Amino acid sequence: MKKTLVICAAAAAILVFGAGLFVGLRYWSDNRAPGFRNPYTLFVYPDTECGAVLDSLICGADAVRKGSVERAAAREGLDGNIRPGRYDVLPEYSAVYVMRMLKNGWQTPQNLTLSGTIRSKGRLADIIGTQMMVDSASVVSALEDGDFLSRYGFTPETVFALFLPDTYQMYWTASVPEIFGRFKKEYDAFWTAERLALAERQGLTPMEVSVMASIVSGETLQASEYPMIAGVYLNRLRRGMKLQADPTVCFCYDYTLDRVLKKHLGIDSPYNTYRYRGLPPGPINVPPKACIDAVLHPDGHGYLYFCASPEFDGTHRFAATYREHLKNAREFQRALTARNRLNGNL
Repeated sequence: MKKTLVICAAAAAILVFGAGLFVGLRYWSDNRAPGFRNPYTLFVYPDTECGAVLDSLICGADAVRKGSVERAAAREGLDGNIRPGRYDVLPEYSAVYVMRMLKNGWQTPQNLTLSGTIRSKGRLADIIGTQMMVDSASVVSALEDGDFLSRYGFTPETVFALFLPDTYQMYWTASVPEIFGRFKKEYDAFWTAERLALAERQGLTPMEVSVMASIVSGETLQASEYPMIAGVYLNRLRRGMKLQADPTVCFCYDYTLDRVLKKHLGIDSPYNTYRYRGLPPGPINVPPKACIDAVLHPDGHGYLYFCASPEFDGTHRFAATYREHLKNAREFQRALTARNRLNGNL
């Protein structure tokens, strides 16, 4: 009898130890152990069901133990309590930690990058909409809403100046007002006392600098030419000449022109710098920071004209007189005719 009791006690001890070990190992696997094999970026949209989120996480991050993820989700009461957001899941994260990320909204900042040629509000909205949770249509609406833009000191005509191409970090779930607010903060930071003083030295307001920079941006993709072209337009502006900038005419036609011809120059628009003197009412694109700085630091020269180089390398030839300009233009036209003939286009 005594021997039986000893055996039962030993068996009970083993069971308790085994149960404790099982519970301990489960706790460790759920709370402490690395829970995933792959890094994974999980995007959670509003009203996404918990099951769909867990399936995406388990498959995308290749969960080490599917059961750990499911237990952690149940323990944290995740069903109905997942916060929308962008979450970077690393292999060393435990299942419980990731569930708490989702429950508490511990998002990973998203990079929002503005780059390339941005000549329309639709294009700008698409760039933002593809990188953030907001719908591009809501961004377009904001870009056209004068009352909304007035909160930030802009109008539908001047709003391109608000957006300075660069990479910015913000939460993927940021609302349209939050996104615009961030760009206003960056705009204010960009316009330092030094830049404001340089703009005043050129006789321009910050907005006028942005407008001029957008014309420079429209003229060339060669960053090395930005200060030269900025100098040309500043020289024209100071002499009271019409700017006669082809990109402004292209803007009037929503950039649908392959070439600007004489028949296009008569369009009645305040953006047509062949018809009206001075700067147009607002930027004609989102100018790069380098173009803005080129207007603030233009090359000092006496050039008033420029035209495309006959080398077709994207550069331009500059001239101080109209006679010299006509010579450059004829050389370019002869080279263009020869190239078209060679290519069978004539």
